[in-house]
Amino acid sequence: MKHPITWLRHAGQHLGLVPSLGGAVAAWQCEHAGERVDLWRPWDGETPDLYQLASFPMVPWSNRIAQGGFELDGRFHPMQPNRAGEPYPIHGDGWLQPWQHDQDGEGAATMALTSHHFGGDPYHYEATQRFRLVPGGLDQSLHVRHLGDDPMPYGLGLHPWFPRTPGTTVQAPVQGLWTCGDDPIPTGHVADIPADRDLSAGISAHGSLIDNAYSGWGGRATIAWPERGLQLHVAMPQFERDGGTAAHQCLVYRPPAHIAGFCFEPITHPINAFHMPGRPGLRVLARGETMEMAVQWRWKAAAA
Repeated sequence: MKHPITWLRHAGQHLGLVPSLGGAVAAWQCEHAGERVDLWRPWDGETPDLYQLASFPMVPWSNRIAQGGFELDGRFHPMQPNRAGEPYPIHGDGWLQPWQHDQDGEGAATMALTSHHFGGDPYHYEATQRFRLVPGGLDQSLHVRHLGDDPMPYGLGLHPWFPRTPGTTVQAPVQGLWTCGDDPIPTGHVADIPADRDLSAGISAHGSLIDNAYSGWGGRATIAWPERGLQLHVAMPQFERDGGTAAHQCLVYRPPAHIAGFCFEPITHPINAFHMPGRPGLRVLARGETMEMAVQWRWKAAAA
């Protein structure tokens, strides 16, 4: 099946959306130093594997849920794995369904999804993604409204992939790291973060495997490509309204060298929050209640 790309062009940028393939993004590019440069790792236009897209939404939860599901108010909700090779349901189910697309004007678009117990999941919701190209960057939001009769725990996330040149670094203020073994389900939490994972100090996009969430994220980050003379800055415009540092998480996926790109993911909750005391970052929504994540991405030239 072919999945057409809808292109937005504005303010010296190009944003390709793929509504039929999980409401994903095919590419986000800027005009820099006389060239079109990829800010997110681009899709090849062929493979249907969402992990090869430039970015996709995570709704109604992000990352993994262990133990075959979760319990809420004394009722167990079973969940099935939803990706080949993964023992756990991962990244929600919005990324596995086609979305509807609307053009909102020059450089802006909306994608919408109504999901009703997809794949046997206990969730019934509607989700909306909004994209707006502005001078120097992209404004992006992900919104969900619960439609089911019974309250359910919700979380959101964005899953962009970034190109990594030899000198690529990522830096973001954080307060702690959720640790894990070979299985990326968290086994503990530490405030004393090892140097090669110390996101506050800044880390290379190359090195040992990282597939971990960080707590106490300060709501901003910088990804730098010194060979390109380019930086990308991340900011959460609703940071204080949504609870500030105590309520924000992010995740870094630094894969082996043979995998193109790496991930810095704004998320509302850590991996497997469904089974942590207090379900950190998850919000139980009653019918008609909503939650939203908004992110501002801004790129600028920097000294090479």
